[in-house]
Amino acid sequence: MIVLTGTIRLPADKLDAARPLLKTLIEETNKEDGCLYYRFGQDVLDAGLIVISEAWRDEDAVRAHLGAPHFIAWRDAGATFEVTDRQLTIYEVSSSKPL
Repeated sequence: MIVLTGTIRLPADKLDAARPLLKTLIEETNKEDGCLYYRFGQDVLDAGLIVISEAWRDEDAVRAHLGAPHFIAWRDAGATFEVTDRQLTIYEVSSSKPL
């Protein structure tokens, strides 16, 4: 399993304009083969900080996602929404269990 976690930043006043595209990105990504979950959350203390949490079956699924039309649309709109400070880390997970 592959887990990605991290953050992006966009001005809080751009978030409402970005929501429709983010909604499509999240909904369509969660339908992709190999996607276990794909979620974005707004930080409670910092309105412009978006926390990203993803889990994938394998790296091939991640690579396929990066070429998906809904991901490309989001990536290409990044400048419009002034997305900055992309900090993502990818982890290879050999096992997991509930806490």
